[in-house]
Amino acid sequence: MELSSCLLLLLLLPPQLAASEATPEPCELDDEDYHCACNFSDPQPDWSNGYQCMVAVEVQIRGGGHSLETFLEVADTDPQKYADVIKALRVRRLTVGAARVPARLLFAVLRALGYSRLKELTLEDLEVTGTYPPPPLEATGPALSTLRLRNVSWATGGAWLAELQKWLKPNLKVLSIAQTHPLALSCEQFRTFPTLTTLDLSDNPGLGERGLAAALCPHKFPALQDLGLRNAGMETPNGVCAVLAAAAVQPHRLDLSQNALRATANPGGPRCVWPSELSSLLLSFAGLEQVPKGLPAKLSVLDLSCNRLNRAPRPDELPQVENLTLDGNPFLDPGVAKPHEGPKNSGATGVCGHSTHIGMSGSLALLQGARGFT
Repeated sequence: MELSSCLLLLLLLPPQLAASEATPEPCELDDEDYHCACNFSDPQPDWSNGYQCMVAVEVQIRGGGHSLETFLEVADTDPQKYADVIKALRVRRLTVGAARVPARLLFAVLRALGYSRLKELTLEDLEVTGTYPPPPLEATGPALSTLRLRNVSWATGGAWLAELQKWLKPNLKVLSIAQTHPLALSCEQFRTFPTLTTLDLSDNPGLGERGLAAALCPHKFPALQDLGLRNAGMETPNGVCAVLAAAAVQPHRLDLSQNALRATANPGGPRCVWPSELSSLLLSFAGLEQVPKGLPAKLSVLDLSCNRLNRAPRPDELPQVENLTLDGNPFLDPGVAKPHEGPKNSGATGVCGHSTHIGMSGSLALLQGARGFT
């Protein structure tokens, strides 16, 4: 993976792999030596150009879709020989993408990064091939606070998170998994995430509530406070509530925006008891024509912006809420773009002109004085 190109790989790069000096430089380093970006899209890339990124704090490297099997010899190198050099690297945030990388090489680089001060790692548009190496006796990888994966495929199936976890020190606070295949996790194989406060499974439209139940392994996320499920195939808030209860997680903030939600729960189904710690519920861009049934009795924040509400919700339809957001619904502005119409169809440029997360500012003064809101 190009991660190795920037760090251990750069240290061990065989000279014969460097391209001619006439090849345009694929890497750019800003004047402050803070941000460095590489795109090795050339058919015969000059990998050695990545050396300049070794002074940067924030590094983004894309492999141009190349296979990195050429660098498999790095996987057998003892990174301890270069520990002092790796410790001296300034890099704190690393993004690696657009490559096919053998699993052996990926985990070898993680092992080398265990000597670094890296805090945030993003892997995107990667195809991880081959089998995993034997796991270490103890975590030898970096002490990450944030790990993000987007559009990463794993040849070995659902055990990938458990394997990845074995190499990382247990400091992780933020884990984001988007468009990653497969997302079916092996609950019995991975350990508890004791410090994880944010889990974002957004942009996995095929997940659904059944997939969420498989991913939210019971008692594996004891510190979870923020759960992101935007565009994740959720169907009803009540269905998500049931999954949270089964998994024994207690998020403070739940984002269900950009799901095609139904306002009513399953007929005849039991009323779900929401997590007692939940204080913020985001339901924007969900196509709702009415306030969903069975919401928590009390919330600090409820975001219903950019839905299809044709009238102001009655107080008895709402929980007790301190900050209610209703911007972008037809009853407030009949000319606003309907959330299900995209901006190309409607021509609108207002708050719902594009499907992005709406902030919590702009609580609706119209309803703030209504009974039961505060």
